[in-house]
Amino acid sequence: MQRVRGMTFAKPRWRNLLWLALFFLILLWPIQRFVDSYYLEGLNRKNGQTLDLFVANLLGTLQRYEVLPQILGRLPDVQQALLAPTDQETLQVTNELLQRIQQQTGADVIYLMDTQGLTLAASNWNAERSFVGNTFAFRPYFQGALQGGTGEFFGLGNISFKRGYYFGNAVYAKGVVIGVIVVKVDLDFTETLWGQTPEQLLVTDKNGVVILTSQAEWRFTATRELTAQEQLSVAKHQPYTSISPKLINLKQQDWLTLDKRLDEMGWQVSVLAPRRLINEPVSTAMAVVTASLFAVLLLLGLLMQRRRHYLERIAMDTHAKRVLEENVRTRTQDLQTLNSRLKQEVLERESAQQELVRAQDELVQAGKLSALGIMSASISHELNQPLAAIRSYTDNAKILLEKQRFTEVGNNLDLVAQLTERMASIIIHLRAFARRDRLASEHVALQPAIDDALALTANRQRSLQVEIIRDIPDATLWVEAGETRLRQVLSNVLSNALDALSEKGLPRRIWLSTQVKEGWVVLILRDNGPGFSVEALQQACEPFYTTKTSARGLGLGLAICATLIKALKGRLLFANHPEGGAEVTLYLREIPSSVNLRSSEDRFT
Repeated sequence: MQRVRGMTFAKPRWRNLLWLALFFLILLWPIQRFVDSYYLEGLNRKNGQTLDLFVANLLGTLQRYEVLPQILGRLPDVQQALLAPTDQETLQVTNELLQRIQQQTGADVIYLMDTQGLTLAASNWNAERSFVGNTFAFRPYFQGALQGGTGEFFGLGNISFKRGYYFGNAVYAKGVVIGVIVVKVDLDFTETLWGQTPEQLLVTDKNGVVILTSQAEWRFTATRELTAQEQLSVAKHQPYTSISPKLINLKQQDWLTLDKRLDEMGWQVSVLAPRRLINEPVSTAMAVVTASLFAVLLLLGLLMQRRRHYLERIAMDTHAKRVLEENVRTRTQDLQTLNSRLKQEVLERESAQQELVRAQDELVQAGKLSALGIMSASISHELNQPLAAIRSYTDNAKILLEKQRFTEVGNNLDLVAQLTERMASIIIHLRAFARRDRLASEHVALQPAIDDALALTANRQRSLQVEIIRDIPDATLWVEAGETRLRQVLSNVLSNALDALSEKGLPRRIWLSTQVKEGWVVLILRDNGPGFSVEALQQACEPFYTTKTSARGLGLGLAICATLIKALKGRLLFANHPEGGAEVTLYLREIPSSVNLRSSEDRFT
């Protein structure tokens, strides 16, 4: 304690500051662990995505050539070359055929061998290192093709000295194997796709030997010692130049490794990231944290020192007291002014509240008018299709009457009557939709509803020359829905697909397929039209949003469909198919019972 002019005040507690500094030092360890974990997680996530992309590209490249040998083995010229191996003219035709196919497909080499492994024809027949005349019976792809019809192998070519993946397939004639045709795929370009990045690529085969890498000096080095059996296999099949490849020079403590196994090939794809990618940002972050903690300690020390000087100044200078009292009076006046201002703000808030109530009343009235407009437009949109069909059937009836084909006239009038009943049902449903009534769902057969929707749009299908491709089982699929509402949804979705197809040339196709999974019946409708734009995917279910002209649509069809499906506890999804065109997926609850009850909404028609 220190005494000045009869006043006593405490000295700064520097011991507490030292304890706080010790606590900060201990705190640095968990902070470092957290920062290291944070950057490691981010790096692994990034490398995982890169690894998945590379694996997908690699497998896609191989799958692209996998069936090529099977196709080539059925060509008459290929079979003729094996049946007449001494006919030079036949062999030359086969050489030129394989050369053209190699240029068209991008394969490295395509060659044909007899049952002894002797190469009779090859796409590189006119190259300096041609495969023609060489024997490859020792290769696993040749042996596998002779025994099982197919064979695969990765290795270094003993003629071209170039790495590649080989697909071999037996060539048959009258059910007998007469030779083997092989397609070699060049995988060198996959290394160049990696680019110049700190992370390194490493692909090892089942022997642990590096076959693909972004570092040329690592190529055909081993990650472990080969066993005696593996060395015998290498000596027999010659995938690389040495049966005892040297070990790769990698210090595990300098790299962070992320692996992915390709079990069907026995390969392992790895991404090696230098640990400095973690150490450098962690060191920087810890330097910032340490500096921040040191700054906090320094600030606390300065505050403590300042507090000491402040207390001394109060004790020694009585003028400070008068200044403080003056400040208190000034503060009091400010509070009084603030109190008056708050009263004024309260009055203004009450006035604003009254304005808000009036605005809400106007908003309710505007909502009623908007609902009335949507209802009117919905009736116009939903009755447009049946009216068009009635017009078509009545026109046909007139022509049939002139030709005295009374039976067909009666059929047309029956269809007109059915469409009239459908219009009445639609009006009843739209009235219930406007009141937000919850109509009870019933058991409905999906296939008849699809047939009715297709029949309703049959004229447009024929006029647009649209091909309907169905993948729907014969067994009846029962779903939870209302018959009228389900037909209304299917008709709207089909009409939208036909509108989209009218904007493109032939061929025009619509695919309809169904799936049953996890209690849902899934109906997928896909077309080969222009598909949805990004804006359309976001706003497809909003009322009055449309990409058509005002003469062709009001933008209410999909909005009504989405509302109807939601009321049935189903789902309506919109997407673009990977091969082009729009894809609409309809989820409906599956009904296991085969009892078909009429929908309650149809009882009012």
